[in-house]
Amino acid sequence: MDLKLNNKVFVVTGGGAGIGGAISLTLAQEGAVVAIFGRSDLKPEFIEALDAQQAVYSFHQLDLRDEEACKREVEAVIEQHGRIDGLVNNAGVNDNVGLEDGVDAFKQSLDKNLIHYFMMAHYCIPHLKNSKGSIVNIGSKVALTGQGHTSGYAASNGGRLALTREWAAQYRNDGIRVNAVLPAEVMTPLYQRWVDSFDNPQEKLAQITKNIPFGHRMTTVEEIADTTVFLLSERSSHTTGQLLFVDGGYTHLDRALD
Repeated sequence: MDLKLNNKVFVVTGGGAGIGGAISLTLAQEGAVVAIFGRSDLKPEFIEALDAQQAVYSFHQLDLRDEEACKREVEAVIEQHGRIDGLVNNAGVNDNVGLEDGVDAFKQSLDKNLIHYFMMAHYCIPHLKNSKGSIVNIGSKVALTGQGHTSGYAASNGGRLALTREWAAQYRNDGIRVNAVLPAEVMTPLYQRWVDSFDNPQEKLAQITKNIPFGHRMTTVEEIADTTVFLLSERSSHTTGQLLFVDGGYTHLDRALD
């Protein structure tokens, strides 16, 4: 299926690794131009993977908590590529900030996980109006299921879903579609490091995957990326305001089925 993304320009926050990296690579495979926003340098193997796709891309190094940096780098995308056809808000971290950690820690968690979603959309929206583009917000099942001792991340993800519906409503007459993709348990390098921190990593992973109804396995970053890129494309031209769960049934199926 041709997703008709050739030469279209997409901004991906946290686009150099994990879920964001997979989204960037999938966009590149479809012939899109990718503007990768991230704090850390791109790893050589990731650059090699982009180059193997003969990708047209730019890397914008910044701290997404810095509003002026967000504004500057969005302007840099326009200067370099001439347009923005889509925004993927993806960057964030499950930082385990709980209720007992206090207000300051909670505010910092919102800065890391929610506020920059708003800032990036704020600076991209004039350009998305011009292109009748699309926004995809990457969320988390934690917004609906809870997890325990992660008030900041749960609240941030609840906010991401609310903003998805709000922006879809506000910009419907501008031809801008806004959707969210919600993973549950996805095997990323960060997730793998967390699993490896346990005394028996294989046992810990088995405990997790037994509760994933479809296939009793982790979701791959490529599966998240495929759904995200579809939502960015014209192939999903009448889909907006939707929350899509790519989680093997984790959120909505009874995890005691077996």
